[in-house]
Amino acid sequence: MKGSLTGRSILVVEDEPLIAMAISQALEESGAEVTTTNTLRHALLLVEHDGLSAAILDHSLGDGNSSLLYARLKERGIPFLIYSGWERVEGACPGVPHIIKPATHRVLLAAVEDLIRGTQISN
Repeated sequence: MKGSLTGRSILVVEDEPLIAMAISQALEESGAEVTTTNTLRHALLLVEHDGLSAAILDHSLGDGNSSLLYARLKERGIPFLIYSGWERVEGACPGVPHIIKPATHRVLLAAVEDLIRGTQISN
């Protein structure tokens, strides 16, 4: 999948540093430009930047859950997926892909590619 995300800007919102680093590395190896944050507050600022192609979001962060972030991404038309250890996420947008941790990088990359192409993935 090398180069499959070239030129794409991906936001990763994850409060576990090793998980964030691993996701970022996999995305960068596929050519994506990656921005990471570990707080809801910072993520809400980052989603206002133009040019964002997609986002990978942990639901439960140190400063709250990502429900507000889901709503703002939806308003802006930016595709996203939830990557969480929670099997069921309250307040999540219907129809948004939810991948349960842990998942392989291949699964995450395929899901991001599907988001960008506008196709629905199976959970």
